[in-house]
Amino acid sequence: MVSGTHASGKSVLVAALAEALDGVEVLPDPYEVLGEDLGDEPDAGGFFEQLVLAADRLSDPAPDHVVLAERGPLDLLAYLEALDVLGRPGRDGGLAERGRSIAVATASSIDLLLLLDPDDVVEPDDEDPPLRRAVAGALLDLADDPDLVGDALVVELAGDPQSRLRQALAALAIVQRGS
Repeated sequence: MVSGTHASGKSVLVAALAEALDGVEVLPDPYEVLGEDLGDEPDAGGFFEQLVLAADRLSDPAPDHVVLAERGPLDLLAYLEALDVLGRPGRDGGLAERGRSIAVATASSIDLLLLLDPDDVVEPDDEDPPLRRAVAGALLDLADDPDLVGDALVVELAGDPQSRLRQALAALAIVQRGS
C-alpha cells in the first residue's frame, strides 16, 4: 500500500514500482476510479465513498502475486479526520467513525504500508496546503495505531523519487522474506 497526502508523489512511486517488479497488480487511486462522481470540492461523503472502494478491493487479496494499491482506507480515514480538525464544510464525524471500523476490518490484508513524506515534494498552492498538512499529521497518527495497520510493516519513505524507490524495494524484500 502506498499512502500519502495529495501531491506527495504516490503516483510516481507506484509507477516506478510497477516498472521494477514483474507481475505486480496495480490498484489505482480510488479518486481516479470514481472520478467525476465525487464532484469538484472534496467533502466527507466523497472521501468516505473512496474509503469504501479502497476497502472493498482489499477484501479479497490474491496471495500469489504482489498487489500494489495507491491509497487505502487509512489514507481516506486521514482525510475524514482532517476535515473535522479543520472544521471544513461537508465534514461528518459519523463518517469518520464508520470509516475507522472499515479500516480496522481491512488491516489484516495489508503486509506493507509505505508512507510518503509530503515535505519531499514541492507543495503546489492549488493543492489546498492546509488540508494537505492536516492529512499528513492524521495519517502519521493513524499509522501508529495497531488496530488500523495490523501486522503490516510500516515504512516512512523520504527523499527524491529514486531514493523512495530504493527504500520501497528494500521494504518489500523484507516482507517477502518474512512470508
